[in-house]
Amino acid sequence: MLPSEFINNMTVALGPEMAGQLFDALAREPEVSVRVNPFKMSLEALREHFGPIAGEPVEWAAQEAFYLTERPSFTLDPLFHAGGYYVQEASSMYVGVLFDRALATFGASGGKGGLAVLDLCAAPGGKTTQLLSHLPSDSLLVANETVPQRATILAENVARWGCPNVVVTNNDPSSFRNERFDIVVVDAPCSGEGMFRKDSSSVREWSPDNVKFCVGRQRRILSDIWPALPSGGFMIYSTCTFNADEDEGNVGWVCSQFGAECIEMRHFYPGRERGEGFFCSLIQKR
Repeated sequence: MLPSEFINNMTVALGPEMAGQLFDALAREPEVSVRVNPFKMSLEALREHFGPIAGEPVEWAAQEAFYLTERPSFTLDPLFHAGGYYVQEASSMYVGVLFDRALATFGASGGKGGLAVLDLCAAPGGKTTQLLSHLPSDSLLVANETVPQRATILAENVARWGCPNVVVTNNDPSSFRNERFDIVVVDAPCSGEGMFRKDSSSVREWSPDNVKFCVGRQRRILSDIWPALPSGGFMIYSTCTFNADEDEGNVGWVCSQFGAECIEMRHFYPGRERGEGFFCSLIQKR
């Protein structure tokens, strides 16, 4: 049962028709999608591995990911443990699109190599491994997770991916304010509205007060890490929630507070896209 205040908020924000599509989708089983590890195998080989259950490509990640028509037992698959692929929610793969856009900007301004990238809230590692798949080999990725137990899981998944140009850390965001990163990815802790059909606990824990708490925490994280971006650097800010306070509101706050420019924002809604609830944005420091 979805919280009544959440239903009211989404109906006002999206309109009755689109909100109804969202609520219907949240009552259905989630999609399953996998993303290939290009350092270990080809996308065609991964399709052959899954055989008849290999489905359509993920629209915004067609060169690296596809849906499965049913969910196999991944823990029994040796290729999964070998790091041949990652089971990643499809909507969150749009981070790769924004990351490529940021990389292209650096390339267009003189072919800069040796980029430094920070994935600030990285566990369990889906976005980290996708960033590694797109990052030039002469660049460095720092994958950070503040929770020690989650940092251990992150390290295991990164090790499976098999790339040498990555470091896993377990630090508070404020620890990086004196560093310099060309691109910072902040997949911020949020109220988890986009996880409602995958995680029943997120439904029980949701409340307007929790949304307000998350907004405050997100702005503290963004304030802590903003000094680590040089002028012209990029931040990818994302959440797995729907509400504007944690999404567009925070992007607008960053732009007004720090003089940044929003390059792109996109929402993903179950029922409209084949994936979970997700918001992502590309922001450039001026």
